[in-house]
Amino acid sequence: MFRKMTIETKELSIKTLIGSGYNRFWHNKQFYRIVKGSRGSKKSKTTAHNFIQRIMKYPWANLLVIRRYSNTNKQSTYTDLKWAASKQGVAHLFKFNESMPEITYKPTGQKILFRGLDDELKITSITVDVGILSWLWVEEAYQIETAEKLQTVIESIRGSHESPDFFKQITITFNPWSERHWLKAMFFDEETRSKDTFAITTTFRVNEWLDRVDRERYEDLYRTNPRRARIVCDGEWGVSEGLVFDNFEVCDFDITDTIKRVKETTHGMDFGFTNDPTTLPSAAVDLKSKEIWIYDEHYEKGMLTDEIYSMIQYKGLLKASITADNSDPRTIEELRRKGVRRIHKAVKKQDSIRQGIQFLQGFKIYIHPTCEHTIEEFNTYIFDQDKEGNWLNKPVDKNNHIIDALRYSMERYHLKKTKSDDTYNAMKSFQF
Repeated sequence: MFRKMTIETKELSIKTLIGSGYNRFWHNKQFYRIVKGSRGSKKSKTTAHNFIQRIMKYPWANLLVIRRYSNTNKQSTYTDLKWAASKQGVAHLFKFNESMPEITYKPTGQKILFRGLDDELKITSITVDVGILSWLWVEEAYQIETAEKLQTVIESIRGSHESPDFFKQITITFNPWSERHWLKAMFFDEETRSKDTFAITTTFRVNEWLDRVDRERYEDLYRTNPRRARIVCDGEWGVSEGLVFDNFEVCDFDITDTIKRVKETTHGMDFGFTNDPTTLPSAAVDLKSKEIWIYDEHYEKGMLTDEIYSMIQYKGLLKASITADNSDPRTIEELRRKGVRRIHKAVKKQDSIRQGIQFLQGFKIYIHPTCEHTIEEFNTYIFDQDKEGNWLNKPVDKNNHIIDALRYSMERYHLKKTKSDDTYNAMKSFQF
C-alpha cells in the first residue's frame, strides 16, 4: 500500500492521487530507476508527484532535473513539479522561481534545480547549501545522443550523508525510441544492463484519467497504423514522434517474385569513409501501385574505390544504372573507368532533399528483413527540433545514408529523367 501523509491536518492518499501501475516505481530506491512509457502513461506526472513527496520526506535531499536543452524544462518538468505540488495541496510550502527556473522547499531550503545538456560540463560544478545533490531526474532521455553524455551528469550525483535512510538515485523517463538506442542496452537488455537497475515499461492503459476521446484515439491506431500503435500504445522500442517516414513496414517478401512482378528496379549510392558508411540500397519500384520494395542493401565504412567496385561487381550491378552522391565526383569517375559504366551523379539542387522526401512519402515502402541498416534508418530518421522542442520541416542530417541513396535512385521518376529498366541484371545476378 502507498503511505499516507498528513499536511496541515489533511490526509492525502497517494494511491488515490496517482492511481495504479506505479507502486514499485514509487517505492524503489535502486541507483537507476527507469521508466520507458508510451504516450499517455502518466510517467512524467507520477514522477513529479513522487519527487514533491520525497523532497518533503528527506531533508538531506536535493534534486537536479535535466533535459537535452535547458529551455525545454520550463514547459515540461518545472511545470509538472509545480502542478504536482498544487495537486497535493502543498504549493504554499515551495518557492517557485519562474525565471531560472528553480524550486525551493521553504521549510528547509532544499532545492530542485533545472539544467540542460547544452553544456554538460557546467553541470558537474553544481553545489547546494542544504544537504547534498542526491537525485537526478532525466526527462525525455531518448534525446541524449550518447551514454557518455549522461555519465558526465551522473558524476555530479556524489557524496554521502549520515542519515540512515540516505540513498542516491538516477530516475530516467522517456518515450520509446530506436531499439538500437543506448538506453536499451544500458538499462533493458539483460546481458548489458547496468547493475542496480529497476526498469519498467508502462502504457496508456494504466492511466485512469485519460478521457474517452483520448483512449479511443489510441485504440484506433491499431487499425490505422499498427506499427505506430506498437510504439505509441504498447511502449515497444521504435520512433513515433517526429519520424520522417511512417509509410513503411518490414515485410518478408519473396525477392525473386517481387522483381518479376514489378519489372522495375533502381539503385542508389551514398559515399562515406571514416565516420560515414558507403551505402547501396536496391529496390523494386511499382509506379502504378505507388510501392517501393527494398530488397538489398550495402552499408560499410572505410571502403576504398577498388572495394566498392568489387562489391558492385559481386551484386551483379556493373551494368545497372546507379545514381550516386554528387559530392564525390572523383569516386564516381574512378568507378566508371573501372567498368561501372552507368553510374552517374545525383541532381542536387536547392530544396532537393525536401522534394525527394516528399516524393518517397507518397509511396508505400516495404523493407525486406535482411536489410537491417535500412530498417534502422527508417525507424530513426526524424525531423529536427528547435530549442523549444518544436518540430521543423527539415530532417536531422544523420541516420540517413541508406535513405539518401534511395532518394538519389528515385530522382529519375520525379525529376523526369530518362529511366532504364535494370530488371534483367537484377534477376540474373542478384546474390540470394
